[in-house]
Amino acid sequence: MQNWQIVALAVAVVVLIVAAVWGFYNKNRSRQLRAHFGPEYDRTVVEFGDRRRAESELIQREERVRKLQIRDLSVTDRNRYGTEWMACQRLFVDDPGRALEHADNLLTDVIRTRGYATSNPYDRMADISTAYPEHAGHYREAGEILAHHRRGEASTEDLRKAFLSYRTLFDDILGGQHEELKRAS
Repeated sequence: MQNWQIVALAVAVVVLIVAAVWGFYNKNRSRQLRAHFGPEYDRTVVEFGDRRRAESELIQREERVRKLQIRDLSVTDRNRYGTEWMACQRLFVDDPGRALEHADNLLTDVIRTRGYATSNPYDRMADISTAYPEHAGHYREAGEILAHHRRGEASTEDLRKAFLSYRTLFDDILGGQHEELKRAS
């Protein structure tokens, strides 16, 4: 075998190894993103129309949330927000639409206090989908129901469904130390 043949064979082997490692890395990263984001992964792939672009978006979301200075709520804040939520629930009996508006505002306030984005709806949704991916779809749907309500197009059952979606996210994001320990593991 001549030298150039040995070099060509070595280059080919290196290229194959690099391709295999790169393929393994991409497959593993896709698996990790799918495991973390759950249904939000599939929704993002559909939205972007391309798995690579969607995964790039999800990776950017993770990096963005990692850079935020997320803070725990004080016991006083948790108690105050919990009390406000109870008042919101009582309001639902007499005025479901107003209660849903109040729940949305209260949840946004808690999100802001914790350190997540609130001024831009896209960033807020991206942060929620990253930090609380199990709630992202329901949170998005609740926001759509709220928009329908504002146009007079939502039933009481729709409002109830949205309110419950907000409640489950509210409970998790308000959760305090127990929630933070769960996220750390």
